[in-house]
Amino acid sequence: MKRVLERFALGRRRGRMGEDAAARYLRSEGYRVLERNWRSGRLELDLVCRHGDTLVFVEVKTRGAGSRGTPADGLDRTKMRNLVRAAHLYLAEHECWDEPCRFDLVAVLETGDGLELDHVPDAFQA
Repeated sequence: MKRVLERFALGRRRGRMGEDAAARYLRSEGYRVLERNWRSGRLELDLVCRHGDTLVFVEVKTRGAGSRGTPADGLDRTKMRNLVRAAHLYLAEHECWDEPCRFDLVAVLETGDGLELDHVPDAFQA
């Protein structure tokens, strides 16, 4: 049980580190971060940003150097469906239905030399 908790804590730290790096990167590219870890019930949006006049819902996927698969592999059909549901709730709560919006992915890979980021604008269509 202790190993499971340690692994869970490591994953949460890694995820937080990836989200921090993604937010810094997006700011450097001219994005304005409006929300971090916005939640509605069990649904979550990692980052909500504005880029020009577009509202951008950003999913951040982080993997360690020895992990199987790529960070982008974590963005499956179920995850995309949940992101769309969360975005609808965000739009309703903030009454911004008429604003253009999109879904981006920032894939973060932890390497021995630091972090590698891959930003995929408009990663999928709702």
